[in-house]
Amino acid sequence: MKYILITGAGGFIGSHLVELCVNEGYVVKAFVRYNSMNHWRWLETVSCKDDIEVITGDIRDYDSVYSAGKGCDTVFHLAALIGIPYSYVSPLAYIRTNIEGTYNVLQAARELKFENILSTSTSETYGTAQYVPINEDHPLYGQSPYSATKIGADHLALSFFRAFGLPIKIVRPFNTYGPRQSARAIIPTIITQLLRGTGKIKLGNCTPTRDFTYVEDTVRGFMAIAKSEALVGEVVNIGTNSEVSIGDLARLIASLMDKEMEIIEDTERIRPEESEVERLLCDNTKILNMTDWEPQYNLEKGLMETIPWFEKSQTLYKPEIYNI
Repeated sequence: MKYILITGAGGFIGSHLVELCVNEGYVVKAFVRYNSMNHWRWLETVSCKDDIEVITGDIRDYDSVYSAGKGCDTVFHLAALIGIPYSYVSPLAYIRTNIEGTYNVLQAARELKFENILSTSTSETYGTAQYVPINEDHPLYGQSPYSATKIGADHLALSFFRAFGLPIKIVRPFNTYGPRQSARAIIPTIITQLLRGTGKIKLGNCTPTRDFTYVEDTVRGFMAIAKSEALVGEVVNIGTNSEVSIGDLARLIASLMDKEMEIIEDTERIRPEESEVERLLCDNTKILNMTDWEPQYNLEKGLMETIPWFEKSQTLYKPEIYNI
């Protein structure tokens, strides 16, 4: 029986990972950010809520991270600030959460002698593709304060592997989507605006391409990487090796929802020119070759799982408000 600590457990990907770990028979400590209402975010909705130990704290606080890790042998570190637009407003908040928070996890894992440490990266660390598909040897290029802090966190984690022999694995998902995703992400933005029924949706730049991965595939990728001893000290992409432009994505979603759609360019949603990542396409050769993982969902199949959830959850979102 493995005892697993999941930071960021109340978030979009984290809550799905909690469910998978419980379903596979692991004992899960779910670390969520402290709040005075003792609300556990998406963990309030999961069916395994009574089968996990929820610990409230702050990833920026070493003492609470260390205390949460006691008795565990594996950590999935997902806690982070992830909204790119807000990183332009408050870069320091991203440094403190994404870099210092990762340090707290690494140092606690080092002192507690964890056997398996997975730190979550992002495809944004690659910046606009210099070649495609993007493998793990692609140069890292920070085009936003968010991506810069994730690059820093990745290098810090790998330095702990090289300097202290810490069993680190860097998990680098490409654009994950699915039920429970934040309204600031592109797929929920499109779906919730279409559900509003006006036929007009506001988007930023529609030409960039992304490699979208359904959340169930992403969390199974986490688990496959965790189980592979050969991937210690390695960076591993999770993606589908397919890409779609934002404009074509919007048209696909409208078609699946049987909605008429007019895209209106909203300058507020456009990244600064040098900060826009124009193309992301995953080379998933490493995870395919070194684990038993393979994607189970193409984009259309994943969207057909995602759209009904948002239809049932409309009251949770405010599509009329652009929230960075």
